[in-house]
Amino acid sequence: MTGREAHGDAELKKELDATLHARRELGDEYESALVDSFLEKVEQRLDGAVDRQVRRQLAEQQMVVARGARSPQGSDTWGERFGFGIVSLVLAIPLSAIGGGVADLPGLLVAWVGIVGVNVVQAARLSPNFFGRRKDKSQGSDWDA
Repeated sequence: MTGREAHGDAELKKELDATLHARRELGDEYESALVDSFLEKVEQRLDGAVDRQVRRQLAEQQMVVARGARSPQGSDTWGERFGFGIVSLVLAIPLSAIGGGVADLPGLLVAWVGIVGVNVVQAARLSPNFFGRRKDKSQGSDWDA
């Protein structure tokens, strides 16, 4: 973790603590506005991280092309998977609070089904063999006689 990320995480934790404290003081009528404000800050942080990542990958690809080598085949890196998992967990906190606060257990379940669904789609995108092993071409298909 870089210094910038650690500093950003500390800021985000302070913002969450301040939001929760304000929610306790102000009551239920301001909950929606407080959650929206916090989510906007999280979104800004994620946008900045995504922008930095995209700029870094573009620069790496330009360096590879400038050196005359092939461009990278795919973006299936451990860092991308790890980052996506961390982002999912960070977003799970406010989504769980909103879902549970608005619709109790059913809302919480819907939020987590969505979180799990997004992660399954991402895992399937990055790993084509995620849902099962591919057949070896030497075995033929089930339609062969």
